[in-house]
Formats: sequence, structure tokens, C-alpha cells
Amino acid sequence: MMCYRAVHPCAWRSYNEEEPCVLRFVNLEAHENQRAHHTLGLGSQDLVLRRGQPFRLMLLFQGRAWSPRTEGLVFQVLLGSLVETVPVQWSRSWSPGPGWSAHCSPGDVHPMSATIQLCSPASASVGLYRLAVQIESPAGARHYVVGSFVLLCNPWSKEDSVYMPVEPLLQEYVQSDCGLVYMGTPHNVSSRPWAFGQYEPLVLEACLSLLQVSPQHLRNEQVDYVRRSDPVYLSRVVCAMVNCNDDRGVLQGKWDGRYGGGVAPTEWNGSAEILTRWAYSDFRPVRYGQCWVFACVLCTVMRVLGVPSRVVTVFNAAHDTNGNLVIEEVFTRRGEKCPRRSRDSVWNFHVWVECWMERPDLGSGFGGWQVLDPTPQERSAGEFCCGPAPVWAVRRAAVGVPYDTAFVFAAVDADVVRVILDRDRVLGRSVDRTSVGRLVCTKTPGADRPEDLTRLYKGPNGAKRNLDATAKWADETGLSPSLSVSLALEEVPALGRSIRLCVSLSNRCGRRRLLRWHLHAQLKQFDSNACAPFWHVHKELHLQAGEVVDLHHSILPSDYESLLTCTDIVNATVVVKDTSTKERVLATEEFSLPSPHISFQVQGGDSVQVKTEHAVHVSFTNTLTMPLSKAVLTLEGFGLFQAKLYSRAVLLEPHQIMKLDLSIMATCPGTKLLVATVSHGNGHAVIAREFHRVVVTGPTPVVNQ
Repeated sequence: MMCYRAVHPCAWRSYNEEEPCVLRFVNLEAHENQRAHHTLGLGSQDLVLRRGQPFRLMLLFQGRAWSPRTEGLVFQVLLGSLVETVPVQWSRSWSPGPGWSAHCSPGDVHPMSATIQLCSPASASVGLYRLAVQIESPAGARHYVVGSFVLLCNPWSKEDSVYMPVEPLLQEYVQSDCGLVYMGTPHNVSSRPWAFGQYEPLVLEACLSLLQVSPQHLRNEQVDYVRRSDPVYLSRVVCAMVNCNDDRGVLQGKWDGRYGGGVAPTEWNGSAEILTRWAYSDFRPVRYGQCWVFACVLCTVMRVLGVPSRVVTVFNAAHDTNGNLVIEEVFTRRGEKCPRRSRDSVWNFHVWVECWMERPDLGSGFGGWQVLDPTPQERSAGEFCCGPAPVWAVRRAAVGVPYDTAFVFAAVDADVVRVILDRDRVLGRSVDRTSVGRLVCTKTPGADRPEDLTRLYKGPNGAKRNLDATAKWADETGLSPSLSVSLALEEVPALGRSIRLCVSLSNRCGRRRLLRWHLHAQLKQFDSNACAPFWHVHKELHLQAGEVVDLHHSILPSDYESLLTCTDIVNATVVVKDTSTKERVLATEEFSLPSPHISFQVQGGDSVQVKTEHAVHVSFTNTLTMPLSKAVLTLEGFGLFQAKLYSRAVLLEPHQIMKLDLSIMATCPGTKLLVATVSHGNGHAVIAREFHRVVVTGPTPVVNQ
């Protein structure tokens, strides 16, 4: 593939020669360079390169041949107002130096052309560069504007601070344009695909624009350009720009369930639409995002910029607002959760990003995976961003290491103090040192299954580290050590079946007790906001001295099916009261239910050719025990077809089927997603959401997992 660009003379000094050497065209050899630099498919206009790696271009002359012995070639590389002057070395051998360098060997000089190799340093700044060249001779000089190119980080280069030595990991964490986000609870982990979309049109341009409209760039353009050589600095700029809380950032967050004037966070399936909407709207924030949307957009931008990145989910993630590494949860005397009584919270899951880089600012040992959290929760150095925090430092509780390691440590290893209140009177306290950070996982490279990262975040004695922080709570619990209660699921719950719970009571004192206990279940969202209980049971029980008893209870499908949506989580809590001493103990368990299945069939399989029609069949069978009124099956496919498609049923009885048949045709290569949802009722409650990946192959090579 030849990419010739006409050059434009912008200045010259007088020539005395009758026939000067004039530069007419430059062939940037875009396809060959981008293949060598692992950037094929990125961007649509400019040459895209990686730093620290040579690239070739061919100069085509007219008038007469270029004479390297009497005429010099000098390139100018410009990033904003920063200028690097790069004279071309003419020699048989060449070894790129620490700075910008250029070389031409005798074998690369032809009668009317010359092939030049240019190389940037491995610490060059990321951005959109301009390139010019000057032909110098004793008689004068001619200056030409060649064009522009994009320079990215280079994880394939040993000299780059984002170097990653394992090729399968580079394919997963840099080149792959689709991944999985894990959600739910540790007992029932679910996943949803996400199209990172770095090869979609204008995504690269949007990522570069993000750097250009950042507060750092607007405040001091030259300093920002210089500091873009450092991935630590880059990551903090991008992390803050993904949310819009204090800049012209990409996404506006919203957690109250009301999404008028925007798109519900659960409706997003890929980063490309979000980034291009933001760029096309003159950098107004896109509405709305939550943690996994923020994280996936950040992952896209960092992969585009050349920094290996992956999306990570923390189950039972703590949000420590005052930095004391203790999370307080408040319950009523009947065990109902009161999330608004404390600023601290524990989310069922939270999603952030890990980026791979060295940390020369911290010294040896702190390089590798770094946590970046773009969800706007707390300020870091005055901005709503978090990280990069070394995972190595989090595991060792080195909470003073920059950036925001204490906040990340609390998210995965804080202690939880549960308080039972009645009219602001404390009835009991307990300390839980194990539930926070119960599971940390990401997508396994090359496979659609979770990889457990918990051991990388939590050392073998992780649950003991906060002993001093919570000792005062342990001393003031006011609970009898001789009475204990636990609550557990007897089996993995499933829609259409009873939810079976087991309450275990143990009386280790030397007297008989009369216990009154309350067991109930509430629906809640992942970020801890709970609704009123939808099921409860209250009983009394005599427990003999030294007796242990298991109490079994079932929540019937008829109790929860009409209420549950596919994003709901069930919080079950039991409070046990000794009627004689008034002492109370509490246990809680949270879990999610799998959604009903939606089936996809793509004619010819899930790998299709670009600009070729393929038939798709989508169906849903009502596996619930109740009929669904006003049921709607909705299908959309970004990059596969235009408008949403619907199938409706006034009443969908149990075991009845809804279906949609359509044709798809992709216009560009990459990984695309079909997304189907099933809703019902006047409130259009979504009870099922499912995704199906379609790999589109075409002339542009794209690596997909």
C-alpha cells in the first residue's frame, strides 16, 4: 500500500544552481510502518507509530537527484511549540541514539528517491506530531512540510516504561478490542461483554482530543507536552478526564436510577459510541455512567495510547470516606439496612482499571500493575481521579505510597463495623474483617473466564492488618461472646426456584435462652441502596445451654419474581435478640439471581465478513413461574444495524417464546455486539439482558479475543 503525500515548500533560501534538487512527494509507507508498529486499524487519517522504534519513509525528488555527499537532509519534528531538529546520518550502519535520530544508507539512495529511517526516543511524548524536512547545500536550503503522525507508547520496546514482555498478554491488554466485565456477587459472578472499540472510526482522534482539552494542557501547553512522556502523568490526566466532575470530561455519573435526558448506564455496551458522542458534541459530557462504564472507557483510552490495561472487578468493595480504613454499616433493630445513616459504604462490586508501567518516581519494586479508578468518589491532589496505585503496595499495606494507595487498600481490605440502631440508641456492634475484597478478578487472557487476582491484592494475613483500627470496636461491641449467629445460602440461587437460606444459632453459655429473631430480604442495587423488605419471618426459639440449631427457610418464586430485575441484588439479614439480656447479634448475606436466557443464532457462525449480509435469529423463553404482561424483546447491534428492533407480547405465559429475525451487515472490521433485553409491565422492568459477540473480518487486520 503506497501513501504518497505532496509536500509544500514553506521557506527557502536562494539557489545558484540551474537545476536544484526539489522534493516533490513523500511516501509514508503507512501500511508497512503500522504493521511493524502494531497499529494497523488505529485511526483513519494520520500515520500511527510507537515511540522508540524506527519507521521508514521515501522521499521522491524532481529536477535532479539528491547528493548525500554535498547536500544534507534535516528533519524537524514538532509537538506544539516543541521542536526537535534531526539531521540524517548517511552511513552503512546505524544504531539509534537516546534522542531523535535519522539515517540513510548508501543502498537506500536511488537516482530520484531516498529511503530514510527515523526513530524517536523510547521516552518521547505521546501526541500528534508535525513533520518537516529541509534540504541543505552550500548554495542554500529548501524547507518542506511533510505532514503529521501520531506517536504512542510502545509496550513492545524494552526501553519503554510500559514494556510488557509476553506477546499473548500484549494481544489481550493492548490489541484486543473486546472484553468481559464481571458483576454480581462473589457467590454468583456474572459477566457482560464490552466492546472497547479502539479500531472504530474516530476513536483514536477522540482519545487525542481528550489530552488536548485537559486542564493540564489548557493551563500550560508546553509543560503538558513535555510531561506526556511519562505514563504515570498520562494515566492521571486521562483518569480525571474520563469523568466530568472538574473538567470537560467524557462521562457524567448518576446513581439515583433516574436517567432522563441521557442513557442508563446499563444500556451502554461499548466505548466507541461514548467517545465519539463526546467528541462530536464539542466535548460536552455524555450522560450517564457508573463504575464499569467509567472503567471501560478509561481502558479503551489507555490501550489506544499504548499502555497495557485491563478491567478489574472488586467484589464487596469498600468506599472509605474518612480514611480510617473502617467501614460502618447501620441496621435497624429488625435488620433492615440503612445505607444513608453512614457516608461509608460497601458496594457489591466495583470496577476499576489496572495499567502496566514502571514507577521510576517510587524506585524499584513498585512497577507492574497500577490501579486507576476514574469513578468520581474522592479527590486526589484536587481532582476527581484515583491512582496510579501500585498493586504491590496495596498488598503490603504501604498506604503512604502515591497515588491514593490508602483509598485502594481500604476498598479491598477494610474492616466492616456493623451497628444495630434503634432511635439512635446502639443496640449492638460487630466487626467483620473478611468480607471486604472477597474476590478480585479480571478476564483471563485468551479465554472467557475470570482470573482470580485476590492474592495479588491481599497478603496471607490481610484480614489481620486493621486490628488496631478496629480494636476499639471489638472492645465495645456489647455483644455476648457466648451467642453467635450465621446466615448462608444452602445452594446457588436460580430464577424460578425457591431461595433456600440457613440460619445457624449457637448458645455457648451455661443457661437456657429465649431468643426472638427477625429474618428478612431486601432488594438493592450494587452500590448499597436498599429498598423496603419484600419478605420476612419473625419467630421465637428456646435454645438450651450449649445447643446449636440450624433453621431452614425458603423464599418462594412468587415472593420475588414480580419484583426482581436483572440488576437487583438480594440482601438477607437476620437479627437475634436475647429477650432476657436484650443483647443482639446480626448476620447478613447478599446474592444475585441469574437472568433468564436469551438465545442468539448467526447464520454461518459468529465470524462474518465485512459488508456481507447474515441472518440472525433471537429468541426468549419465559422460564418464570408467572406470566409476563406487556413483554418486550428489544435488540440492538452497534456497527451491525441501525435502529433498535422490537418484538412485543401482551401476555407471555410460562414456557411461551418471543423471537426476532433480522439481517445484519457490518461496515468495518472488529468485534461487534448484539444486545438483547426483555422487559415487562408498565414500568418496563428489565428481567433479562444478554450479549452476543460477532467478529467481523475484513481487509484491515484486527486482533480479537
